Amino acid sequence: VQQTVFAGQQIDQCTEVQDLGDRAFIDFADFDFSRDLFDATLGFLRFGAVCRGDGDGAVFFDVDLRAGFFGQRADSGAAFADDVTEDAARRDFTMNALYADARGNVIDPLGGLPDLVARRLRFVGDAHQRIREDYLRILRFFRFHAHYGDPDQGMDAEALAASAELAEGVDGLSRERIGLEMRKLLAAPDPAPAVAAMAQAGVLARVLPGSDPRALAPLVHLEGDLPPRWQRRLAALGGQEVEDRLRLSRADAAVIAALRDAVGSGWSPAALGWKLGAEGGRDAVLLRAALLESPLPTDWQTDVARGAASVMPVTAIDLMPDLKGAALGARLKEIEARWLASDLRLTRADFLA
Repeated sequence: VQQTVFAGQQIDQCTEVQDLGDRAFIDFADFDFSRDLFDATLGFLRFGAVCRGDGDGAVFFDVDLRAGFFGQRADSGAAFADDVTEDAARRDFTMNALYADARGNVIDPLGGLPDLVARRLRFVGDAHQRIREDYLRILRFFRFHAHYGDPDQGMDAEALAASAELAEGVDGLSRERIGLEMRKLLAAPDPAPAVAAMAQAGVLARVLPGSDPRALAPLVHLEGDLPPRWQRRLAALGGQEVEDRLRLSRADAAVIAALRDAVGSGWSPAALGWKLGAEGGRDAVLLRAALLESPLPTDWQTDVARGAASVMPVTAIDLMPDLKGAALGARLKEIEARWLASDLRLTRADFLA
């Protein structure tokens, strides 16, 4: 009997179902790296799974290779499980061991659906064994809890204890994989409880030495209904060699550095809006309030928007030809500093009088 079974926590991402002609488990929970390959082959899923040709068509297989290639990512050599129960037993969490057939019927071999409904995150089987198969599962545990867990229930005691006991294994993970997990974690609606638990378990210190999670909860509270932004939240954590340890892009590293610098700048919300733009200025105001444990300024969002739309009233042309070269540059810097200190209130006439 030919059957296609979709696996993982994102089965709702399927936009069209086709009979692939072979029994296969398709897992597309976390495989951004394969999206281009998948889209080039068949475009009916939003998220991809690695594929290979078998001479008669495309065979899609579970890229976690759960029958024996734990902790690796490989495009060659497929490993198939004989049934969903066998495949499910090798997954990380019970809520991630759910399947759907081509008709949309849910298959739940390990009782993961009640856990999903209750927002209860548990490892499949022995937590220590699951973690030893791939130490990235420690970070996934905290990330999944931030997105899907119930903070009022707290974390599963066995899973948390195993993560703490085996935290040293995180040291062997590639920084690219660590960085990706941390970005996903910090993009959760409220990652503060999970990050605090990471710190208590000794995991955060291995991922980001020197980081401090105490400002994260106040920051999330101050954000209110604003969309989550992982860069803003990472800036609140701080840490040593963040760019290298999380393999950040230069652009993201520059954003985070600018936010950290802005906290101690003394600039008003309007000045921050002019220096960093509307989004950056907003982030800087929120970050400063969280780190300094101070209230948000009155009408701060209006002031940030005012600053982002402002133009410095004096340009180089206004000072030429009387000034040029180094003297011109120094005068422009002086004017900019005075203008920022005035909350962007000084005018062109004030400077050229």
